[in-house]
Amino acid sequence: MIPYGRQSIDESDIEAVVEVLRSDWLTQGPAGPAFEQSVASYCGARHAVAVSNATAALHLACLALGVGPGDLVWTSPISFVASANCARYCGADVDFVDIDPGTANICTTALEEKLHAASVARRIPKVLIPVDFAGNPCDQRKIRELADAYGFAIIDDASHALGAEYEGNKIGAGNFADITVLSFHPVKMVTTAEGGMALTANAVLAGKLRRLRTHGITRTRDEMEFPSSDEWRYEQIDLGFNYRMTDVQAALGNSQMRRLNQFLDIRRRIANSYREQLAHVNLRFLDQAEDRCSSHHLFVVRLKSACARRHVYNKMRSAGIGVNVHYMPIHLQPYYRRLGFTSGNFPAAEAYYDSALSIPIFPGLTPSMQETVIRELKTAVHEAERL
Repeated sequence: MIPYGRQSIDESDIEAVVEVLRSDWLTQGPAGPAFEQSVASYCGARHAVAVSNATAALHLACLALGVGPGDLVWTSPISFVASANCARYCGADVDFVDIDPGTANICTTALEEKLHAASVARRIPKVLIPVDFAGNPCDQRKIRELADAYGFAIIDDASHALGAEYEGNKIGAGNFADITVLSFHPVKMVTTAEGGMALTANAVLAGKLRRLRTHGITRTRDEMEFPSSDEWRYEQIDLGFNYRMTDVQAALGNSQMRRLNQFLDIRRRIANSYREQLAHVNLRFLDQAEDRCSSHHLFVVRLKSACARRHVYNKMRSAGIGVNVHYMPIHLQPYYRRLGFTSGNFPAAEAYYDSALSIPIFPGLTPSMQETVIRELKTAVHEAERL
């Protein structure tokens, strides 16, 4: 089976992990801070806080920004459920902003209209979580302008977008979002097996994130309620979590970071090849503005109908090609339906879902494998046209 995504592990990654296994530190040693510095330097971020996974990073980001019961958080319906769940963990209400049909990112026109209505109703979100879907950055400048005008914070869910660029800067640089979240799941740009990170330009937010990932505990004397000169002393000043990343994970991530640009080059080459060789097939691709550079975490094609998508999905799978669908709109999940959402709430997201198909893209996808994907896809699409 050719999967839609797969990690790329080499001997240097294995050696980095083995070195930690032979060291005195398996967790909370020097590898974690080294990995944080590596990612921060790459992205141009002032502060980086590594955690156990991107869902944990989203949760901590909400908490650091003060999200709690009675608050409102908006996000995109086209994302993994974690983009919304993180607010629910805090007791907040969740709503969604429909997508731009061309990019599958939050539509800033829909966002502006919804904010105007929310202002009249005096129910502005405390936080907006835009999602850089498939690795293509949202319109961050426009979203920041709206955040400043209406008074909400921004958590950029960049789980797909490590290495992507907006207006010439790396995602995570902190020019627009209050906090940016990255994922290091195996199918992402680099992997720590499981892992995530929160990036921010704000030192106060960074301090909250670090404290919350470790049970709400501080060893910093200035943060203590009852300061002491005792070296062993610590205080729990918040109700935090055990969301720490191990040194084993961090060592793998730090090794992978050395090849990130190589991984990105390969993904972009694969994406360009798909666009060229499928240009005359009855498919649509996601749009990308000239001021943005995608990381190409996913390569999504759109079919003419749900029926055509189902046929192509089944044919590709039977041919040993692990196509997938990203994602079922969050508001249509049973949990969110029970909160009052229903079909028809976000028509652009629902139309996207009915036609979208992710085809394989990862650094280990060889030219011959890609040729197989293209050949089988062309055949399946032509068959679907006759249905």
